[in-house]
Amino acid sequence: MAVNLPAPVAADLHPVPGVRIGVTEAGIRKAQRKDLTVVLIEPGASVSAVFTRNRFCAAPVQVCREHLASGSAVRALVINTGNANAGTGADGLQRARSTCEAVASRLGLRAQEVWPFSTGVIMEPLPVERIVAGLDAAIAAAREDRWFDAALGIMTTDTVPKAFSARAQIGGKTVTITGISKGAGMIRPNMATMLGFIATDACVDPSVMQQLCRELADGSFNCVTVDGDTSTNDSLVLIATNRAGHVPVQALDSADGKALRAALLGVARQLAHAIVRDGEGATKFITIQVEGGRTVDECRLVASAIAHSPLVKTAFFASDPNLGRILAAVGYAGIEDLDQALIELHLDDVHVATRGGRHPAYQESDGQRVMKQSEITVRVGLGRGTQAATVWTCDLSHDYVSINADYRS
Repeated sequence: MAVNLPAPVAADLHPVPGVRIGVTEAGIRKAQRKDLTVVLIEPGASVSAVFTRNRFCAAPVQVCREHLASGSAVRALVINTGNANAGTGADGLQRARSTCEAVASRLGLRAQEVWPFSTGVIMEPLPVERIVAGLDAAIAAAREDRWFDAALGIMTTDTVPKAFSARAQIGGKTVTITGISKGAGMIRPNMATMLGFIATDACVDPSVMQQLCRELADGSFNCVTVDGDTSTNDSLVLIATNRAGHVPVQALDSADGKALRAALLGVARQLAHAIVRDGEGATKFITIQVEGGRTVDECRLVASAIAHSPLVKTAFFASDPNLGRILAAVGYAGIEDLDQALIELHLDDVHVATRGGRHPAYQESDGQRVMKQSEITVRVGLGRGTQAATVWTCDLSHDYVSINADYRS
């Protein structure tokens, strides 16, 4: 059961002019489930992406990088669930390329104008013949208002589809932003086993698209962790269809650039938070704020150490205020000259530790009261600077073990 995460309502997801989506059942791994999605992008759009930092990356990630490096326009995305096409060697690369060729032949495109994405079980051959057989139905079903179907069609162990929309004023025009994501396990910063697709009809100069996509990732998906594992297939794609009719955004530090980035980041963070809320077996959504660092990076280092700790995460699941585990994680995070006498720790409104030791007024009953909540904020002060960073995570439950032990059955 996802933590305070209702399923999206299809009618609340705004179509993005210039993007059409089709979804079908191709039987890639299981029968009678939506598992094949095509995203058709009209000419004139700008597309950028960031991918996993796992060196053992999946075949579709390698092909996407090749097509991105070619400089070709992006006219279609093809996404399958049920099979990751990872750990499949040269054969997997050929199957990913064959998928692109099949889409391209049906749309009158070049194969380099198609990007493939896969998610699911690793080290099994991609059933490309099933994907090819399902393409005609997916393409025929393509419409602008199929974002909810797409959110369903990219799920694996997710229990809830993840999709959000927003509107913003940019250059005197109302622009639309809609995005979907999937992910529930193998989630940690630097991308994870997640797919994210965000589209807007805003007008964005191609020269700033890659920077914009990277900033969105760093402020959202790279700030979440479920279990500390980094996957083989993570991808975040940003599409700007340039249909809104305003002057193109050419600088992200301009007024329009800042407004657009803020609106896009709002959607990206909702999608990233949804992944944590739907973490495998999660019962609690935890915000970890680290303040008073010399750099953002060292604050994020400490926040990630806390968020990745199995001891911390299991304590949260049990509502056990064994909060020395948090202080231990702060200490081993990797700041060599950290002064423990300056450390402050708060759990929501409860001041747990001050100057590196237990706060005189702290009562364990207060800590337990907070830990029983479904949403909790951990705040750590380092006392060494003015920088801060936030990471979002969840607890680690018995169900996490069961879900992953039974994943392929």
